[in-house]
Amino acid sequence: MVAPSDSATSKVTRVLLVDDHPVVREGLAESINRESDLMVCAQAEDHRGALRAIEGSHPELVVVDLMLRDSSGMELIKDIRARWPRLLILVVSMHDETLYAERVLRAGAQGYITKQQATHDILLAIRRVLGGGIYLNERTASAVLARLAAKPQAASHAIPDLLADRELEVFELTGRGLSTREIAGQLRIDVKTVDTYRARIREKLNLKTSSELLQLAIRWNQGRRQA
Repeated sequence: MVAPSDSATSKVTRVLLVDDHPVVREGLAESINRESDLMVCAQAEDHRGALRAIEGSHPELVVVDLMLRDSSGMELIKDIRARWPRLLILVVSMHDETLYAERVLRAGAQGYITKQQATHDILLAIRRVLGGGIYLNERTASAVLARLAAKPQAASHAIPDLLADRELEVFELTGRGLSTREIAGQLRIDVKTVDTYRARIREKLNLKTSSELLQLAIRWNQGRRQA
């Protein structure tokens, strides 16, 4: 009897990349494909393309950005979790992980890492998730655990808990000083949609004017950076 070769018995994990920047996708794909046990089986640039790719290529892990052409990556995560409950998801994004990591985990992903991290760290995150673990960097994990340990009545008044995913994105970008048009461009939504989100934010936070919203958003962003 001829013994099976290592190549015949070794398992190669199929990875789907979802990012609306081709250069980012190709760079990450090149790094992943260098690993003998990993293979990028498909790529997609938007929500609909990702769902088609999952159905057609049957990945075991989806690596997704939070900003896509046709929707929020958060919505894609929720959609994937509803349709494919066992499919693993890792978020690789430019967003501040201390702000979005907990939301990503609640939506159904198994990890969060920023694009600023080295390729080695991203591969480490991929392997952690594939191994059945949760990946967050040490600082983010500590912050998430601290929030989970906080008293319920105190946590309920935290701004992130009061706002929906898109509202929080608009609030954060407002605090960075971006104009309505700049926010619309970055989130790839209509200017009027940004105004709608801001109106909802003011209502939820009991703010009367856009000026009050701007001042609160700036103070909140500054407070997070100093924490």
